[in-house]
Formats: sequence, structure tokens, C-alpha cells
Amino acid sequence: MRRPALVLLLVAAPLAAQYNPRADLEGGRFLKALSDAEAMLKADPNNALAWSAKSQALSSLMRFAEATSTADRALAIQPGLADAFLARGLAKAGAAVQQRNFSSLRSVGDAMDDLRSATQTDPALVPAWMSLGLGYEQLPGLLGGSTKRALQCAESLRRVNPAKGDALQGTVLSMEGRWSEAQPYFGRALSSAPADPDIVSAYLDALGSKDTRKQIGDAAQQQQEASEARRLLGPMKDKARGLMAVCDALLDAGQGEEAWKIAQGAAASVDAPSLMRMQLGKIAARAGIHRDEGLAILDKAVKEPLEGGSGGYASAHWRRGQILQALGRNAEAKAAAHQALGIDPRHPGARKLLEQLGG
Repeated sequence: MRRPALVLLLVAAPLAAQYNPRADLEGGRFLKALSDAEAMLKADPNNALAWSAKSQALSSLMRFAEATSTADRALAIQPGLADAFLARGLAKAGAAVQQRNFSSLRSVGDAMDDLRSATQTDPALVPAWMSLGLGYEQLPGLLGGSTKRALQCAESLRRVNPAKGDALQGTVLSMEGRWSEAQPYFGRALSSAPADPDIVSAYLDALGSKDTRKQIGDAAQQQQEASEARRLLGPMKDKARGLMAVCDALLDAGQGEEAWKIAQGAAASVDAPSLMRMQLGKIAARAGIHRDEGLAILDKAVKEPLEGGSGGYASAHWRRGQILQALGRNAEAKAAAHQALGIDPRHPGARKLLEQLGG
């Protein structure tokens, strides 16, 4: 009777010694991280690091209630685990954003406390510094928001990962409307790590922001978005998250066909194919091109596992609804909006679509 448990223990011991989910989580390979964590937990239900990884993967899939309880379990097993503090902070922050009401303010404060604990416990935990810095910049002063603290996070992160620290500083400065100051930091980050999709995404998002548009004007922004997207495309060809940022920049620049061609060509070879399928649906909906093909891709996407960071099934149904509306299939569009709201009752795009369709 004891032999299977003993065999399982003998197999689990070397696996646990090698288990390090940070690379997958930081690389956005959330489905793999979730699968690996569940395998580890099957072998050892008391593996706090696996519970933490599972929590972060669940947050990426917008399953925030499960993510919070899973992170709590990790902290109950190992109270000082930095990865668990990060996981719980991300889960609580995600839930607060999803709720979009004043009752979520307490969750925001709790999330920031957890993120601070994560950085204090392990100063080398890059995502914790990134999340904490962005939290400080985005929160109002009443809730502890502070650009000064956000820039201090960038400086602390720079000691651990210079390129990511520069990217965070560039992001914070651009959010403050200081694009001319932000550019050198982004330039240095891209020079140091041209193949890092997080840095490419941060830069292109900042370049395409409303704050940047106010400073450089619509025409200059579109021109720069298109040229920079093309310049940065090469190292991103197999990296779905970087390609999403490239395609979004081209979309903003009015180059929908070019974005479609890039996403379509990469769909089968990127590290997260489901993200490219979502991107193709987004391009079809926003640019009004290849609608039938985009709809077919989204119809398939909602029946398959979606990688974390895609916006989830709610966003997939919303994009389906947008395309169906454009095709004049209003009853089906309305049904798609209701499907999105059934998953995320406060999804702003789906609510707006439903209003346009008359409820």
C-alpha cells in the first residue's frame, strides 16, 4: 500500500529541486506555467512555489477569485514567500480593476501592500518592481499614488535588470506627459535588450498613448508608430506579445492590412498561437478588414484554451460581436455581447456594444 506513495515521493523530490516557474511567468507562458504547477501540486500538495505560480497563471486568465485563494494557500504554507506575495498582489489588483467601483479601493491598498512585501522579501523579483512602480504611478495620491515612488521603483529595478528599469522609467515619464524625457530611457532599454517583448511592448504602448499624442500631434505619432513598429519587428517574429504590440502600433497608424499580414504570417510559429488568433480578430474588428475570416478565427478561439494576457473569453466574444454588428448580423452580435458580459459583467466594450444594439 505504501509503495506508490514512496515512488511518487522519490520522483517528486528531484522535480521540486529543479522547479523554477519564474522564467515561464515572466515570459508570458502562462498556460505552460499553469500545467507545470498543477503537475507539481499533484506530486506535492504543499509546494508553496507551485501554488504561487498557479495563482499568477490564473490571474493572467482573469480568474481573480481563484487566484487570490490560491495565493493565500501558498502563504499559509510558506508565509514569507515573495512569489506568493506577488501572486496575491496581482490577483487583488486584477479583481479591483475588474470590479471598477469604489468597493474595490480596499483591494487596491491590499494589493500594493503585497507588492511591497514581495520587493522587500526578494529585491530581485522583476515583475514585483514593475507592478509596484506602475501602481504608484496610476493610483491617485489619496490611495498612495506617487510619481516619485514610481521612479524610485525604476531605480531599484535598474540595479537588478538595467533594461527593465529603464523601460519602467520611460513608461512612468511618458504617463506623466514627459515624452521627451522618456525617449532616452526607452532607447537605452531597447539597445540593451532588443529582443525583449516586454520592453518593445512598453515602448510602443507609450509611443501610442494619448499623452504622447498631445505632445507630438496625430500625424507625427502615426508616422513614428509605423516606422518604429517596422524597425522593431525583426526580433519579435516568434514572440506573440511583442508582435501584438507591433500590430497594435500599425493599427493605430492606419496600416491594418500590414498588421493583418504580419499576424497571419506568424500565427502558426509564435510562442503563443492563441494570442495571434485574438490579434487577428482584433484587427478584423478595428480595421474593418477580413471580417469573415476574423470571425471564423474568433469562433474557433472561444472553443480552445486562451493564453493569459489575451483579454480572455470575454474580449473574444466582444470582438466577435463587433464583427457581427459590422456584418449586419445584429441578433448574433447581441448574443455575443451577452456572452461577454456573462463572463465579465462590467466589460466596457461589451456594454457599449449592447447599448449600440439596443440592449
